[in-house]
Amino acid sequence: MDLVTRRFAQVDVFSALGTAGNPVAVVLDAGGPEPVTEDQMAAFARWTNLSETTFVFPPDDPAADYRLRIFTPGGELPFAGHPTLGSAHAWLTSGGRPKGEDIVQECGVGLVRIRRAGARLSFAAPPLRRSGPVDAETVARVVAALGVAPDEVVAAEWVDNGPEWMVLQVGSGERVLEVTPDVPALGDLKVGLLGLYDSGDVFAEVRAFVPGIGVPEDPVTGSLNAGIAKWLRATGQAPEDYVAAQGGAIGRAGRVHVHDDGRDIWVGGDTATVIEGTVAL
Repeated sequence: MDLVTRRFAQVDVFSALGTAGNPVAVVLDAGGPEPVTEDQMAAFARWTNLSETTFVFPPDDPAADYRLRIFTPGGELPFAGHPTLGSAHAWLTSGGRPKGEDIVQECGVGLVRIRRAGARLSFAAPPLRRSGPVDAETVARVVAALGVAPDEVVAAEWVDNGPEWMVLQVGSGERVLEVTPDVPALGDLKVGLLGLYDSGDVFAEVRAFVPGIGVPEDPVTGSLNAGIAKWLRATGQAPEDYVAAQGGAIGRAGRVHVHDDGRDIWVGGDTATVIEGTVAL
């Protein structure tokens, strides 16, 4: 098979510092007369070894600006937050022009709207595919793996919006940063850990563990934060605007900005191109 040279960018998402957020590898021009195959996408995602690698195709839906496929080292996702924002950034930087006021991304969960304001991009949080309390057996397994006491658990909820996230809330943001998990013990579960702060510019601390797809701890996670925001707003636990921190436990400084405009919950952050060039696929 002859390889095709395609435009490529690696984008840092959820940080204004350029290398303190979560990187995503974006392959532009994935379609065309010689589209990237599924096997090539999976192999390249394993090779980059980032939490996600994306491939930008022409849309199938006429309402969309482009179609995005999102791969982890372990497989494909129907939706993910930081790849959505990083891919939109790369598409805009490479000359993409939205058809309307918002950028519209087509992906496995349908159409996702994205807005831009300066260096910050935000996506409209998709609906939850699964919600409600997590069963006691699963909670016990997660508690044991994370090394927290059962009486530390404030709540355990499904916040599945594509990735099958569950979130375990503990007593404080400080406690979230103290946790030393046995990540392999989580198996194929996708687990978010949440704690709220009593004061300060940051409202919540978040961590994300996804060992089943080859990512022990994700630096900063848009889909998880979107699911958490949907749940916190629905239960009256969060203000209309807040900032969540993620990545501090692994040397990052991610900041996720959440805004509820009464119709949609927007999840956003700063984006910056760190690497730009071409790849042969």
